[in-house]
Amino acid sequence: MTKSLLIAAILGLGQVAVFSQSPSFVVDVSKPKADIQSTMWGIFFEDINFGADGGLYAELIKNRSFEFDSPLMGWMEQKTNKFSINKESGSALVINRGEEDKMNPRFVRVTVNADKGYVLTNEGFRGMGIKKDMLYNFSLFASQHNGSNTKLRIELVNEVGTVLGETTVAPSGTEWKKYTATIKATSTEPKAKLNIWFEGKGVTDLDMISLFPNDTWKNRPNGLRADLVQLLADMKPGFLRFPGGCIVEGRELATRYQWKKTVGKIEDREMIVNRWNTEFSHRPTPDYFQTFGLGFFEYFQTAEDIGAEPLPILSCGMACQFNSAEVAPMDELDPYVQDALDLIEFANGDVTSAWGKVRNAMGHPAPFNLKMIGVGNEQWGPQYIERYKEFVSAIKGKYPKIKIVTSNGPFPDGELFEFADKTLRGLNAEIIDEHYYNKPEWFLKNSTRYDNYDRKGPKIFAGEYAAQSVATVSPDNKNNWDCALAEAAFMTGLERNADVVAMCSYAPLFAHAEGWQWTPDLIWFDNLRSYGTPNYYVQKLFSNNKGTQVLPMLQGNAPVTVQQGIYASAALDKATGELILKIVNSTSKAQTNDVEIKGASKISTSGKIIVLKNDKLEGVNSFTDPKAIIPVEQPFAVKGKKLNLSLAPYSFSVFKIKVQ
Repeated sequence: MTKSLLIAAILGLGQVAVFSQSPSFVVDVSKPKADIQSTMWGIFFEDINFGADGGLYAELIKNRSFEFDSPLMGWMEQKTNKFSINKESGSALVINRGEEDKMNPRFVRVTVNADKGYVLTNEGFRGMGIKKDMLYNFSLFASQHNGSNTKLRIELVNEVGTVLGETTVAPSGTEWKKYTATIKATSTEPKAKLNIWFEGKGVTDLDMISLFPNDTWKNRPNGLRADLVQLLADMKPGFLRFPGGCIVEGRELATRYQWKKTVGKIEDREMIVNRWNTEFSHRPTPDYFQTFGLGFFEYFQTAEDIGAEPLPILSCGMACQFNSAEVAPMDELDPYVQDALDLIEFANGDVTSAWGKVRNAMGHPAPFNLKMIGVGNEQWGPQYIERYKEFVSAIKGKYPKIKIVTSNGPFPDGELFEFADKTLRGLNAEIIDEHYYNKPEWFLKNSTRYDNYDRKGPKIFAGEYAAQSVATVSPDNKNNWDCALAEAAFMTGLERNADVVAMCSYAPLFAHAEGWQWTPDLIWFDNLRSYGTPNYYVQKLFSNNKGTQVLPMLQGNAPVTVQQGIYASAALDKATGELILKIVNSTSKAQTNDVEIKGASKISTSGKIIVLKNDKLEGVNSFTDPKAIIPVEQPFAVKGKKLNLSLAPYSFSVFKIKVQ
């Protein structure tokens, strides 16, 4: 089908915007209801589904500093077709320095007895994605014992041992030194491994063994995976929430996220187990840890890169209440509160301040202009409220302009929700974080959720939402069109109530095809490829076509909410002078809706329409067909002030018309 025929089919044989005698909807561009915040549509990041290590953080070596619970996990003595390893050729011994280096205590001591033949192999994160002609930057810290003359030959190999590129490193001296080398790949391979061959005899100590592609985001050494960051940047998000999620809380307080351990030199950042390591029996991932190469500095930097407001979330002294429910006593809460104050100084403080100096030393003397901070993730009950009060008192006492985001628990209704909502409103909370994971039907029914919220109360942060095709936490959930379409319908209600709803983000964000724990997810990737789901394109369309003011969209005297399966919102973009209509047809039948534009002295004779649709609700995007469901954009003609809009079955359409 040609593009013109496709658009004709989508829009009703080309009868897109012709004069109509009986409009069913009215939009008045001269009577804006509310401003749409720049933070309206954003991104929620959590290190789940190999989202950081093995994903966004481009490090290819797993367990690079031997700090996993099993110190040699990811490493093995490997036989190849070149040499046959025997017990006498060499050995690896893990040494623990203990108090000498609390942050990175372990290293490996390799003793080589034969001139050739001993090799250590790293398997990567479900393999290593290697691209032909790409440069890969290898580094490690090493120390040679007296009398040793060992040279290291580093190879990238495919699954059958074919060499894809190699380099050499020759450690010297007994002092720890950092060594670097570059490998150029001769072939593309999604499941490569790295071999370190030891040639010569002697004893060598190794630590922080690392391999990064050269094509990281903005070509930053040891940085982030460029294709994944680009997908985020393309969304034009208003904010970036980090680092989660339940990852903030930890299964217990000892494994909570502590931001201070994630800044400074990479080799000085203390690794911990990832709380999703063994969370679900259906997807155990015992090799899931957090190296914090992607730490708070990198989060702030990424937010700045993609034009998003940073929104850090900090532990409030409560571990995950679905797990240990461990809490810090109130008289021991000061360190948690101080972490929040120090984080604000790290983000915004002068370079002469204690934490401003740390930021400056990391290469960012200018402040990150932090404006908001979250206290706790999904906590609930009286214990959370009393801790939240302490944070508010301390933060507002020192930084009165910082906005505070507060948790309303994990559920969108029920006893826990009602208690938190009533209590937080009584405390004049600024931004309340609400979460919704439910069936598509719930999202359709709740598009009017905020129509009757108190206009003078706290702002709402729709912090986590995703329609579940099967059930919450089911491993069988799919990112299908049914879920994405229901989310689009719900989001028209969020936008329509922009005077109450100030921030929104889908969750979770990333999922590795072979390392996920939770579905559905916005973006899927493997070691070389990535794609956006239909849900991703819904989020992107809302964010890229946000507008600056909500407009009233009426049927008679009543707001358009859900009429015959139609969900809609209208906005004006003052910067571009465009009227933006977002309309969802959730039914299996094509529909035509008339829209009269009022309050405009001039309307352009042409506009554009962006349509996201699929004939089957079970449709999905995939690695084999990543563009099965993507937006299609076309111009259309406008005649007069009345639009006759043809809406395809199961479709989400964005109409944009210049007005004055």
